[in-house]
Amino acid sequence: MQTHSFAHLLADSDDTTAGNYFVANYPPFSFWKKEHVGDVAKALEHPPESELPLGLYFHIPFCRKRCHFCYFRVYTDKNADEIKGYLDLGLQELALYAHTPRIANRKPKFVYFGGGTPSFLSVPQLTSLVTGMQKLLPWDDAEEIAFEAEPGTLTEAKLTAIRSLGVTRLSLGVENFDKHLLEINGRAHREDEIYRAYDFARKVDFPQINIDLIAGMIEETDENWQRNIAKTIEFQPDSVTIYQMEIPHNTTIYEQMKAEKKLVAPVADWLTKRRWVAEAFTALEAAGYTVTSATTAVRNPEKTKFLYRDLLWQGADLIGLGVASFSHLAGVHFQNLPDFETYTAAMKRGVLPLGRALTTTAEERIVRELILQLKLGKVSRRYFQDKFGVTIDEHWAEPFEELIRLGLLNQEGDWLVLTRSALLKVDLILHGFFLPQHLNARYS
Repeated sequence: MQTHSFAHLLADSDDTTAGNYFVANYPPFSFWKKEHVGDVAKALEHPPESELPLGLYFHIPFCRKRCHFCYFRVYTDKNADEIKGYLDLGLQELALYAHTPRIANRKPKFVYFGGGTPSFLSVPQLTSLVTGMQKLLPWDDAEEIAFEAEPGTLTEAKLTAIRSLGVTRLSLGVENFDKHLLEINGRAHREDEIYRAYDFARKVDFPQINIDLIAGMIEETDENWQRNIAKTIEFQPDSVTIYQMEIPHNTTIYEQMKAEKKLVAPVADWLTKRRWVAEAFTALEAAGYTVTSATTAVRNPEKTKFLYRDLLWQGADLIGLGVASFSHLAGVHFQNLPDFETYTAAMKRGVLPLGRALTTTAEERIVRELILQLKLGKVSRRYFQDKFGVTIDEHWAEPFEELIRLGLLNQEGDWLVLTRSALLKVDLILHGFFLPQHLNARYS
């Protein structure tokens, strides 16, 4: 196949400039088009392959305030009636899917409540939402129910209710333990709320608690970062997710950069952010954790999984509910309408609120799974041979050989394994596996 040499992509860059850095899906979102939304109906008429996992994602777009680095679709100005109306429409959306040949009688293997801030909802709102969803598509066989939470929205009573609703993975958006950094980066919570929420969560006995951190927030320093690592290890969460700060164009930080005519974001450069993540991984490993992806370390890899990520990256079906949500069915990618008004208007008409879509080719589906699984730090030759009939290190001989030559990849039995330095900048490396038509295109 035609490949792209990516050696020039591996040169360490210094400044953090505006734009998307992390590769979250493939092909790039900019190739998903409004004129392809008709393909979704065809996908929904196509019965599922035997044993193909199904997941549900519900986007809760409400927050106490908008973080300066946030690039998700969120709202801070909705009242209780508007929130209730939105949740009711989300249930109507699920009902439209639940009776299609693709979805009917299937039981989700994983469910994810993301945001925004799912924990912004009240206990009655959460209870009504979960009860309504389970009536439409029971998830008694689900192995993972994941739930994102902002520490300042959590009380012991709310956490007890969240756990009673079946949530197995609670992800706390800590980001940083310093009050000043939280404030100047636009976070709603403060340090004391982190401690209180974590203590409550442990008392409630969630099977898995994850802590999110961000390396490179505004005014981040080496001293502060080392304190973040120490505090995290002191907490002993089941898993830790560390993101390197990026500045997409729909953030308030970028708006400020544009107003001030600045090209460089007021955050740490990429070399520093990678060093900080490397230091965190080293310290976590010394404390008994195992690094399981470019962003994740877990305390017990036999016990602690993240099915939403892993199954989705292996081609599982996913129904995304709510404004701007992403879905994947039968090789068709699609996204809901991107704002509150258009989403609610479509749902009130009783039609799926689809904004754009793309039907992937067989080759694109292989590339998608390859690049996403590379973010885990290793890929299995046998997996791709068994599923697609492709020998990946022959099919992509040029980029894999180049990675080996550059000291960024090792062969360990069945596995092709990225080195730690490669893993820390894996999102740059992934472009070396993009098909030619997708190179140098706008990602989102």
